[in-house]
Amino acid sequence: MGKSNMRIFFTDLDNTLIYSYKRDIGDAKRCVEVYQGREISFMTEKAHRLLKKIRKRALIIPVTTRTVEQYNRIDLGIGAPAYALACNGGVLLADGREDAPWFLESQQLVAGCTGHLAFAKELMQKDNNRCFEVRDIRGLFLFTKSENPIESAEYLRASLDKGLVDVFCNGLKVYVVPKALNKGMAVKRFCKRVSPGAVVAAGDSAFDVPMVKEADAGIVPEGIFKMVEGCGKVTYVPEGQLFSDKLLEKVNDVLAEGI
Repeated sequence: MGKSNMRIFFTDLDNTLIYSYKRDIGDAKRCVEVYQGREISFMTEKAHRLLKKIRKRALIIPVTTRTVEQYNRIDLGIGAPAYALACNGGVLLADGREDAPWFLESQQLVAGCTGHLAFAKELMQKDNNRCFEVRDIRGLFLFTKSENPIESAEYLRASLDKGLVDVFCNGLKVYVVPKALNKGMAVKRFCKRVSPGAVVAAGDSAFDVPMVKEADAGIVPEGIFKMVEGCGKVTYVPEGQLFSDKLLEKVNDVLAEGI
């Protein structure tokens, strides 16, 4: 199958397009997530305007570590995306419904890590820094919170097989994720289905690096640019600038110019 004229913008959500209520993003903002009656996530009005422009030029596909339930709380105000990749790419939503063959393939990808994830769970439960339950996310990866996430991540890396799993910490959150279950692999799998003409991707954390590397054009914050340095197709947003607004300006320009 040859490439189509379709252009896709794969994007992380948290701290890329949207921000917790704890982050000051100014007064010109809109609520995008309500949980238990509280407004907990927001995006800037500028980001919202840019997303509406981008939607006319490309298929927007959110790619998130959030579970399906957590993802479904998000309303970006541009209409429901036709596709979304939840659980770090392990679950594909098409028009809001889970794609069963995709999830089966995800299970097959991580099958070789099942025993190691069980071992990782035991380690996480014994961690004295842990301040939250250890959650097994649909047999795909593990998640908890730590009072000292950097120390917890080092503790896990010291005992786990780095060839099988990655250990991430993001804020207080600590994750153990099979190497086969990364956002870059999800982008590869999706593009194999639709053969797009061009792909743009953006994200703010180590989770997003494999996805950005797979794109024809990628955007990251300056703080993680060292992880993709040498990859000429990736640019960064300088520190001190709100990532969501600047990255969407870049995406809109790239799509307008053509890639």
